Amino acid sequence: MPGGAGDRERAAVADQFSSTRALLVEDDPNIVDLIRSNLAVRGFDTVVSADGLRALQLLDTEAPDIVLLDLMLPEVDGFELCRQIRERSSVAIIVVSARGGERDKVTALNMGADDYMTKPFSIEELLARIAATLRRTRPASQPE
Repeated sequence: MPGGAGDRERAAVADQFSSTRALLVEDDPNIVDLIRSNLAVRGFDTVVSADGLRALQLLDTEAPDIVLLDLMLPEVDGFELCRQIRERSSVAIIVVSARGGERDKVTALNMGADDYMTKPFSIEELLARIAATLRRTRPASQPE
């Protein structure tokens, strides 16, 4: 039914993120398509890197609001990339990885990640974690 509560809710969420840029660092094209399409529907501008070296370039040129970071990447280790991103920027970082061990989670959080999700994941949970992380990391807008 057009114009229902679900449509209004999606429109409100899209408005909330209409100027939000996400950097997705992921080498699996299926996961890239899944995340990028779901973020686009919600108003995100998403840039993608399949490797760590390109991700660092995009961090500088695209000024993302949030980074979604896989740990198992070609060229640069995801933990090291997380550390390098944190050295350069206070951008929000959510690790999205198939590595679900406690040691991996603790290492990523200690390297500067703000949150950690394991694959497979629910897209709704990922979107909620993105929203929560952005609430914490973005400066509060001033009341008019």
